[in-house]
Amino acid sequence: MSIRRATAEDAALLCSLAERTFVETFGHLYPPEDLADYLAGAYPLELQRQQLESGDYAAWLLEVEGEAVGFAFAGPCGLPHADVRPGDGELKRLYVLRAHQNGGSGGRLFAEALQWLESRGDRMLWIGVWSENLGAQRFYARHGFEQVGTYEFPVGRVRDREFILCRPAQKP
Repeated sequence: MSIRRATAEDAALLCSLAERTFVETFGHLYPPEDLADYLAGAYPLELQRQQLESGDYAAWLLEVEGEAVGFAFAGPCGLPHADVRPGDGELKRLYVLRAHQNGGSGGRLFAEALQWLESRGDRMLWIGVWSENLGAQRFYARHGFEQVGTYEFPVGRVRDREFILCRPAQKP
């Protein structure tokens, strides 16, 4: 098992893995047409490529025997909260395929993303997490993140209740 920093050449792989992990993790929650509508616009290849080329975003791939089985993606905070300031960072996605969970690999991906976010200055770090994902909420709480708000995350016509978590960056 290895983790490597993704490059712009990995954009298609990241988009495909993002869709696959989202469907595996949450697909059962939505009517098929809502899931299809969401996926049709959720992971645009050219946007992913541009983000990785910009230097403002970063992604890491978890690979097992050369196959990508998880990833983390971080960048500028885009969460809808009044306290978000320019320069704040956000862990935007952290997913590992089910068959590779519970071995510490998600924690390793998180550590890579957190180190990158913290290396970019003294700022607030943000995470959005589904209100019913109790395991993720406990994990983030162990790392000092606290709930400071909520918002609705649209998946087709369905609106999920998401929690907004934050904490100050730790000085490296």
